[in-house]
Amino acid sequence: MKPVFLIKRFLFLILVIWSAATITFFIPRLSPRNPIRERFVELARMGGFSPADLEQIVASYSQRFGLDKPLYQQYFDYMSAVFRFDFGVSLNKFPKTTVELIMEALPWTIGLLLATTIIAFVLGNLLGAVAAWPKAPNWLRATATPFVLLMGVPPVIMGVLLLFFIGFRLKLLPLGGAYSIGTVPTFTLEFVLDAARHQILPALALILGSVGGWVLSMRGMGVTIQGEDYVTFAEHKGLGPFTIFRDYYLRNALLPQATGLVLALGAVVTNGIVVESIFGLPGVGRVLDQAIRSNDFIVIYGIVLFITIAVATLMVAVELLYPLLDPRIKLD
Repeated sequence: MKPVFLIKRFLFLILVIWSAATITFFIPRLSPRNPIRERFVELARMGGFSPADLEQIVASYSQRFGLDKPLYQQYFDYMSAVFRFDFGVSLNKFPKTTVELIMEALPWTIGLLLATTIIAFVLGNLLGAVAAWPKAPNWLRATATPFVLLMGVPPVIMGVLLLFFIGFRLKLLPLGGAYSIGTVPTFTLEFVLDAARHQILPALALILGSVGGWVLSMRGMGVTIQGEDYVTFAEHKGLGPFTIFRDYYLRNALLPQATGLVLALGAVVTNGIVVESIFGLPGVGRVLDQAIRSNDFIVIYGIVLFITIAVATLMVAVELLYPLLDPRIKLD
């Protein structure tokens, strides 16, 4: 791997971060509305303070967040803060910063998305490969069909359906939350099992909504690979069907799927955050949902920017690791 390639990828990542930060900075400023004023007007209506003090409070907060400076100065200050990984201070949970709120919720989001993405990727690709393999039993090939049909149901709708039928009607699993009410989080087997039980429904919503896509794409790759010379050569060598399926068929068909996984990361993160808010999990989705409900625009744009940076970083990382999957690829 040449240093020039690493420098290019690093500069590309910086460009993505700069573009996302610039868009995030200018979009809220295109509107004539003042989100700080609207937030405190809402609090004043709820009886939080006297409306006579509104202008003084708004001016104080505008000065605190640098909104009283010229636009170009605000932009340079904002970009400097972004590259210091400082996404601002929450209006609703002052003096907590956006980064603190994200870091508190991130372990729950990573745990859910990592597990569901791996399960959906592995299960979908195996079913897709089997569905395209002509020597597989018919009953085994037919198991992929229900997942393909479920692909048309968005994970959000799937989550609502699972919540209603399995959680509310059948009462088989909890309706929401990360763990049972009154449970103290500890590193014990009892707590881990309780937390895992609460994660089943949101995990199923994400898995059932994404397995079908992997099945279809893997089936297409499998049909294409069947006519390749190396598969035919392996058959003429007298290798067993399982060896051909594993080493010549499945392994080569998985290479484009790894690229598809990188391209799907944005949708995976977005669906995961929305599902989290539906099931009340204490992840990034819940923080974003609370910020939207309380008009905490600083946290909203901070989370959007954080997700953009995280997805871009993952895409670059997978691109650097791609030669480990396919030795024929050289990063020059």
